[in-house]
Amino acid sequence: MLLLRLAARDLLALNARHRLVPHLAARWVHFGRGDASEGERSAWARSLVSLAEDLVAADRGNVEMIVECSPTVDASEGAARTHGHIDVVLVGRHPAEGTLSVQLVELKQWSSVTRVEAATADLVYVEGIEEPVAHPALQLGEYHALFTGPSGPLSGLSFECGGFAYLHNATEESVRPLLGVQAPTGPYAHTYTSDTRGRLLKDLRRHFTDEDDYSAAEYILHRMNLRNTPLLDAMVRSNGEDTVFTLRGRQKKVADEVLKASEMILDPPDRQALVPRPQRAVFLVTGGAGTGKSAIGLQLRADLEAAGRTVKYASGSRAFNAAIKENVGYTAKEFRERFAYFSSFVTPPDPPLDVLICDEAHRLREMSKNWRLPAEKQGTKLQVDELLDASRLTVFFLDGAQTVRPYEVGTPELIEDAARRHDAVFRHYRLVEQYRCGGSDAYIRWVRALLGVSSEKAYGWVPDGLMHIEVVDTPDEMERIVRTEFDAGATARMVAGYCWPWSKPDKGKNLENDVRIGGWHRPWNALSESFCANGEPPSRIWPVHDAGIGQIGCVYTAQGLEWDWCGVIMGDDMVWRTDRWVFQRGKQRKDPAAGVNRVAKAGSLDPKVRTSTLGDEDFARCVRHAYHVLLTRASRATVLYSTDEETRRHLRKLVGETDVHGLRPTQDSIPPELRITRQGDGALSRRARRARNKAKRKSEMMLF
Repeated sequence: MLLLRLAARDLLALNARHRLVPHLAARWVHFGRGDASEGERSAWARSLVSLAEDLVAADRGNVEMIVECSPTVDASEGAARTHGHIDVVLVGRHPAEGTLSVQLVELKQWSSVTRVEAATADLVYVEGIEEPVAHPALQLGEYHALFTGPSGPLSGLSFECGGFAYLHNATEESVRPLLGVQAPTGPYAHTYTSDTRGRLLKDLRRHFTDEDDYSAAEYILHRMNLRNTPLLDAMVRSNGEDTVFTLRGRQKKVADEVLKASEMILDPPDRQALVPRPQRAVFLVTGGAGTGKSAIGLQLRADLEAAGRTVKYASGSRAFNAAIKENVGYTAKEFRERFAYFSSFVTPPDPPLDVLICDEAHRLREMSKNWRLPAEKQGTKLQVDELLDASRLTVFFLDGAQTVRPYEVGTPELIEDAARRHDAVFRHYRLVEQYRCGGSDAYIRWVRALLGVSSEKAYGWVPDGLMHIEVVDTPDEMERIVRTEFDAGATARMVAGYCWPWSKPDKGKNLENDVRIGGWHRPWNALSESFCANGEPPSRIWPVHDAGIGQIGCVYTAQGLEWDWCGVIMGDDMVWRTDRWVFQRGKQRKDPAAGVNRVAKAGSLDPKVRTSTLGDEDFARCVRHAYHVLLTRASRATVLYSTDEETRRHLRKLVGETDVHGLRPTQDSIPPELRITRQGDGALSRRARRARNKAKRKSEMMLF
């Protein structure tokens, strides 16, 4: 759990806009803590603000405040209830040593303490509170042990760590019993009151530098797995043998139960069963973008393979499969043995697989039909039935908000009904905590409300220090921001709604600049199986090849993948008019002079979605879901541009100001040792590297 991460000066700016307490209250509800009490709201409004004001007064407004933070990496519900949450963690740099500097803070609104339990000095009696409460210094001592212990986010780091209780409503005299000779001692046992504020400011200057450096708080976010290694990078680093993910809380429970079920249901892999077990099982795991579905699936594949099980990992995403094949280092045979598509099981394996893992199950089709294949390879039954026939234990991962084409039929109801028909044990797990988009579930909820994917009414974005979004007025500005971060070493791409024609490369393998916005013209990612004339990669590896930065992707090439920064172009298929979204189908025409198609009527040009046979409600759903996918591809920042002026005004109003200090998570703001280096070059051939460099030179020239 983590409610907010902002520098002190940014927290005050947020409070000045009257958005601090509502944001914290919404996060409180999300983490299952119920409605925030008046006491909690008062503490946020007064105590947090008082501490931030003191940091600014000490000329330490750059120090970051992590609010209501879990003290252990294990974010399970039990751990959270056992250990509670510390009020604030202050993170910065030590002014003399230059190392990480951390102060754990308990904020108390007490105005007086009547007495301390004489025998143990661990309980204190506070005016207005009936029962005695724990001594703040003992609380801080426990938090210190948890933060720095083996499972804590500060474990193994070289840093200074102390703590203090701040009673900003009290005086030293009114809490005299708290400061007696029997009081606990230690680096975390300091207490400050309103009349010792001067000493607090002096100590803050002693603990923290006033220099704006890179973000020291990134260490804690990284250790809490809020800054996960992107899925593909993790696979690349481990050559596909381990996902390098720490499964947490609900994620670990799901993985453990699937592994346990495999032992109960499947025959022992090391010996022939006298009487084969007939039982089958279907596990369904649902969760939004970034909840760790693919991480669980890939870890399960590795664990089950290691246990001697026959297992395959099937996906409905061509881009995801191609990215793994291209970058992880599998041979063609190794890839075929491990990975498949949903349509690969028209003829079931004999004997059935032990386990089939089906990722992106929302992309299931009604039947496995492909006009390119002969009749004997066409499906004759429901695709979901083919998948259940292929294995004894089938695991589906599904996000209902990512169905982007009319023929995608994957739903929980479809899978549960199929399990019932096959007389299989059925279990349904739901993931809530998400680790994409910087771990900002607030951002995910905001996107869903913005697009109308959820029932919640759209509302203003509140910066939380985990995820960043900004709206720009031109595509040039969007590209400049994205390219700047890409050139600094971040992963980055530009994507758009399918609102322009999509041309194949010409005979010379040159790409047409189909995406045309005023004088800004860029090509879509290449509809090609090989590199194009100027080094542009084929669409299947566009998301992960460095030369892909010069082309625009869409939902079909972006789904299932992520980058640090993502520039998103909203086209005229979804525009804001007065008080509602309007969805428009476009038309294209042949340009006789250029010999290619151009936009004749602005709107969706997706041939599978704009068709007149698709009803208006389903059309709107597909467009909403497509933008939901595009807006959740970034792990740090989204740069949003709309081709429609009224829509841009609406978006800018909701996103609000972006001039708050320090909120843009540039590559320079990340500690060097925590930066993830792109893995592309190591897997590239000499020819591919030459092509990449040629494409980069060309796209650089396009900027001038």
